[in-house]
Amino acid sequence: MNEWLNKMTGKLKEFWKSASVVKKVILLAVVAAVIIAVVVAARVSSAPATVRLFNAPVTNESTRDQILDRLSEENIQAFTDDAGYISVLDEKTARKMRSILISEGLTPSRWDPFADFYNRTWSTTDMEQNVKLKNAITAKVQQQLEALDDIASANVTINLPETKLFTADQKPVSASIILKLRNGSDLDTNKKRQKNLQRLVLTMVEGLTAENLTISDTTGAVLNDFEGMEDSTRLTNIEKEQKIRHQEEAKLKAAILKHLQTLANERRIGDLVVNLDMDMSKESSEATIYSPIVRKVDNPDTPYDDSEIVDTLPLSQQTVTKEWQGTGYNPEGPAGVEGQTPPVYSDMSNVIGKSVETGVTQNNVINTEIVKKEISPQIGRRSVSVNVDGKWTLLKDPKTHGYIVDEETGGLKRTYTAVPAEELTEYKRLVESAINYDKVRGDMVVVTNIQVDRTAEFEEFDNAYFKAQQTKKTILLSLIAVAVVLIGFILFRIISKEMERRRRAREEELLRQQQLAREQALWEAKDEAQTVTMSVEESRRAELQENAINMAKEHPEDVAMLIRTWLMEE
Repeated sequence: MNEWLNKMTGKLKEFWKSASVVKKVILLAVVAAVIIAVVVAARVSSAPATVRLFNAPVTNESTRDQILDRLSEENIQAFTDDAGYISVLDEKTARKMRSILISEGLTPSRWDPFADFYNRTWSTTDMEQNVKLKNAITAKVQQQLEALDDIASANVTINLPETKLFTADQKPVSASIILKLRNGSDLDTNKKRQKNLQRLVLTMVEGLTAENLTISDTTGAVLNDFEGMEDSTRLTNIEKEQKIRHQEEAKLKAAILKHLQTLANERRIGDLVVNLDMDMSKESSEATIYSPIVRKVDNPDTPYDDSEIVDTLPLSQQTVTKEWQGTGYNPEGPAGVEGQTPPVYSDMSNVIGKSVETGVTQNNVINTEIVKKEISPQIGRRSVSVNVDGKWTLLKDPKTHGYIVDEETGGLKRTYTAVPAEELTEYKRLVESAINYDKVRGDMVVVTNIQVDRTAEFEEFDNAYFKAQQTKKTILLSLIAVAVVLIGFILFRIISKEMERRRRAREEELLRQQQLAREQALWEAKDEAQTVTMSVEESRRAELQENAINMAKEHPEDVAMLIRTWLMEE
């Protein structure tokens, strides 16, 4: 390796010494162009872009120092400007650290997590604004939860009730969260981290209390049940009942999602709302059940049922027979009053007849079972509403096989495909089977197809796509520049070798002509019979010349190298 390096260094020095001024200038210009192209490509590709951690400045120095110390513990580089804004390198790191800082209570006093979602146009209605606010809160909470290392995915449902005139009629804000934990996470057993997670959600959702928040995993286990750690008298009976109802709703919601997400992507199952009517009152019931008597039990060895079942079993029996014979009696009523007997019986008066009456009294035994039940609580009417989003498809150019860019918006062009009515019907049937639908009980299931606003998600995808395309373009330009330099260097080497070869050919042709002239002079002198006397030096020169000619014929490359060396020394 060192020998090759020394050889190349020597060749470069020889080339630099023998090159003309024009060649040196061209070589320096090419090297400078390559260096400038590499520097520009590196600066464009690695241009730093920071993301603000909070949309409000941290004016309190103590809080700012605590936040910076917490970022240093996570080995995250942070930047602070003169206004007090704290920035990190990318959005993913910002979401992760924002979740950690919120759970630990390290947030600016003027921070508003939903400031970006209050933009309103003149055509926006209050209902649309409320829906946007609800979706914004839900998306923000989901982003913050999924930014944590222990959570693989989060399904968030937040109920924001309408504002009532009287406080007594106002329903509280409630939320249900189902978390899919990563392998090896201790979030399902670590009570301290569960409290931090609950504090994070309560901070994000205004008006939400711990009693109306249910956080569970995919198995239905509630993670924010802290009754055993705190005073049990803190919650009233009504609050406890509400907590039980939310737990049952979370379990039922987890079961529904388990069925639906096997057919559709979990992102397409948008708003899933489950409401249960529960009767928390204690109810005692007592019933008497009568069942038939089995006289003979079924033999399992026979292929048919040979059991004997009777409704009753007699204990005692009494038979009474009465017989009468004589003149028929036709009562006429009181004396002097005409009787009310129908004519058909009046004509049979004073007729002699016979009457026999037989009666049987039997005491039977039946199976009697007395059942006592005490029910509390009892789940009543169930109502479920599910919104299944359609499919978004990116359009591709058939010629270039790349994504088509929308000229109006500047993003990638997409088409929306709604969910067919037949598929919505199948979804409804699946949900009804998951909740044990009972029409008599008053259950209600609604499955809709309302397009979900995914503008922020599409913008993030488009930015990443365009950034990747720009990076590819920069790398391609850099490769082209390097290729041009290499091609120029190769052409320069080829031209230099060709010029050297022509120069060497001219010199060889000159030597050959001189040799021919000498030989011709010798032949002419011989023909004229002249005596040519050669000195010792000339004889030696002729011998060396003959040896050189023979060597040039046998080893032309070595001789050419030797001649080139002689010429360079001269």
